[in-house]
Amino acid sequence: MGLRLPVGGVTVLLGPSAERAAVLAALDPGSARCGEGHGALPVLRLSAAAGDDVPARLGAVEAALAQAAPVVLVDRLTAGLPAPERRRVLAALRPVAAAGSAVLVDDDDPVAVLGVADAALRTATLAVEQVPDPRRLELLAS
Repeated sequence: MGLRLPVGGVTVLLGPSAERAAVLAALDPGSARCGEGHGALPVLRLSAAAGDDVPARLGAVEAALAQAAPVVLVDRLTAGLPAPERRRVLAALRPVAAAGSAVLVDDDDPVAVLGVADAALRTATLAVEQVPDPRRLELLAS
C-alpha cells in the first residue's frame, strides 16, 4: 500500500475501527521514504499499554518529539481515557508535527482527533482530505 502523509501535520485515520486497524497494520515501517522516494525514514509507533496513565502517554509523545522521527504512527494512544485527558494527550501531538514529523493517528474517538488534525484519511478511499480550520469547528460547537 502506498500512502503519502503531509509532513508537519497531523492526519487522522477515519472509518470503521477494524479498517483503521488494518491500515495501520499494513503499513511497513521499513518502506517509509521521503517525498522524492529515496532513503529509508525512521518510523516511530506510539501506543498505550493497558493501565498507562496520562503522564506515561504524554511521556511517549515527548519522547517522539525528542527523537524527531520523520513518521509517527499513533495507534489508539488515548484508549480508555476520559475525554479531557484524551484531548490533552492528542493536543501534545501538535508540537511533534510542527517539528517536522508526519503524524498519522488512529484513535477510538476520531472526533477528538479532528480537533488537532490538519488532514483526514478515510479508510475506504485512502485519500487525504484537508480538515477545516479547527477554530471554525469550535464555533459550531458553541
